[in-house]
Amino acid sequence: MKFQGSENYVATQDLMLAVNASITLKRPLLVKGEPGTGKTMLAEEVAQALKLPLLQWHIKSTTKAQQGLYEYDAVSRLRDSQLGDERVKDIHNYIVKGVLWQAFTADEPVALLIDEIDKADIEFPNDLLRELDRMEFYCYETHEMVRAKHRPLVFITSNNEKELPDAFLRRCFFHYIKFPDAETMQRIVDVHFPKLKKELLTAAMKTFYDVRNLPGLKKKPSTSELLDWLKLLMAEDIPLEALQSADSKVSVPPLVGALLKNEQDTTLFEKLVFMNQRNR
Repeated sequence: MKFQGSENYVATQDLMLAVNASITLKRPLLVKGEPGTGKTMLAEEVAQALKLPLLQWHIKSTTKAQQGLYEYDAVSRLRDSQLGDERVKDIHNYIVKGVLWQAFTADEPVALLIDEIDKADIEFPNDLLRELDRMEFYCYETHEMVRAKHRPLVFITSNNEKELPDAFLRRCFFHYIKFPDAETMQRIVDVHFPKLKKELLTAAMKTFYDVRNLPGLKKKPSTSELLDWLKLLMAEDIPLEALQSADSKVSVPPLVGALLKNEQDTTLFEKLVFMNQRNR
């Protein structure tokens, strides 16, 4: 089992090496990077390329590690007992299996995505140490040890909102997805918009990197935002002239709301444009 890229996802050589290293070491692949750089999509594309079913666990601030294992629905059992339901006699009817239980008991190897793990409480990663390391956990309600039939291929993403515990990091293979350079970005755009005119792409890319490299931005536009912007430029049939400035001065690009996502950055950019126009 080896990942060699896919038609729908532009993976750099070091990213493919990281995926395959994780497979070889049988350790979770911890992927960090700016929001919008394709961390979640990586798991989806690797699973598809390797023909593995993908189970996804999207983490929220309220998510507990136990939910990934199982939950005991005591309320439903109490209600059913009051109604005289025969299901009450079997506690298994009230065990809600989490994604780790599903992954461990699958009849074929699967890929498992634990998405945005840094959103949860700081103790969340530590609470999953044993389960991810030994690929087993104990269900106290049913008195059974749940062990993985096949070790799942685990992807864990983080936006670096908080530091992860050292003990957890030690059990992972780590890769940071760097922001794509212009050449890689062009390959990514070509995958999504193969019919985009070269002149329009060149002008759009220059504008995008001009905006992204603006000092003081609170949130720099990401790959996903560039793709959204290009989609809008094509849908609205924006002419090439709207993206080009005859004297190479900075100007407000059309549909800039696809790139800048808060008033602070928009105001900063407008000020820069105003200063450039005054200096003409």
